[in-house]
Amino acid sequence: MTVATRQTWNPVQYSKNARFVSDLGMPVVELLAPCAGECILDLGCGDGPLTKKLADFGCQVVGVDASQEMITAALSLGLDAYVMDGHSLQYKCKFDAVFTNAALHWMKQPEKVIAGVWKALKPGGRFVGEFGGYGNVATIVAALESMLVKRGIEAKAVNPWYFPGIEEYKNHLEARGFTVNTIMLVPRPTPLPGDLVGWLETFAKSFTAALPASEHMQFLEEAAGLCRTKLSNADGSWTADYVRLRFYATKANRCRPGM
Repeated sequence: MTVATRQTWNPVQYSKNARFVSDLGMPVVELLAPCAGECILDLGCGDGPLTKKLADFGCQVVGVDASQEMITAALSLGLDAYVMDGHSLQYKCKFDAVFTNAALHWMKQPEKVIAGVWKALKPGGRFVGEFGGYGNVATIVAALESMLVKRGIEAKAVNPWYFPGIEEYKNHLEARGFTVNTIMLVPRPTPLPGDLVGWLETFAKSFTAALPASEHMQFLEEAAGLCRTKLSNADGSWTADYVRLRFYATKANRCRPGM
């Protein structure tokens, strides 16, 4: 059986179970090296904490995210933020830089995303970001997919994530015309603020949406149980097996024909 699903977001739940996502985003901000007065697009801004940090540097920042709930939270911080699908960016030659943290792995058509970023950037602009790379949360993915297969559901069809390797994503960037200045996989085992079930409730809704609501909690607890040996220690604390793909790419000062 194949089930089509989509991820939904609850800003309060996200803040409780996943605030570390933005808290650990500062190395990407440092790689961006924002300057006062620059016009920057925050692609996949979520509820806006890093967008606000960029604004605090004196930048003119626009945040976009596919989730209305997250954009409402970002607007409550006084940010300039809009609901927009990252596959269909609506800007042309507007930004000095496009910044993104922990968002691109939710966008499964990278060619469309990169094409939109290219159009949104001014000549010489930079595209800087970090997201889940090859091997990201591999133990968790294997557990979730195993539990769906057990229930007769085609796991690959409901997996919402895109975790590319270095060469794959570098090729996508270069195919659009970007110069890739740096790109690397960064293993980053990440302590969770609570147990793995809380993380799964926040991030794995595409998997549980394939099941009756009455089965959601049992499914998550069983998936967490499969991960316990690898991801939980003796005192019951959990560490997720994160691997991030971090990159810095530059748009040419002149566009190639057709670009």
